[in-house]
Amino acid sequence: MAASGAGDPLNTKSGQAPVAQRIDPTREKLTPAQLQFMRQVELAQWQKRLPQRRTRNILTGLGIGAVVLAIYGYTFYSVSQERFLDELEDEAKAARARALARASGP
Repeated sequence: MAASGAGDPLNTKSGQAPVAQRIDPTREKLTPAQLQFMRQVELAQWQKRLPQRRTRNILTGLGIGAVVLAIYGYTFYSVSQERFLDELEDEAKAARARALARASGP
């Protein structure tokens, strides 16, 4: 069995890969080269995940748009079936006709 060292991908005691140590660039003094390298790595990671994120954003946008259009369509459908205003207008016309008949009557 090979000895555990810096080139060993797995920690033989826990069976896990080593994890990079997190640092706070505001607290620790880093050289400009280290800061540039950090920016390059962050940019590479961001570009790697961009297509996946774009796909999710498009699907989310299409889903929200479909819900909005469904609500809009249902609203038009339900309003087109409402006839209570027509009934109120018919009742108002009948009441006016009765009032005119009383006024012009005996």
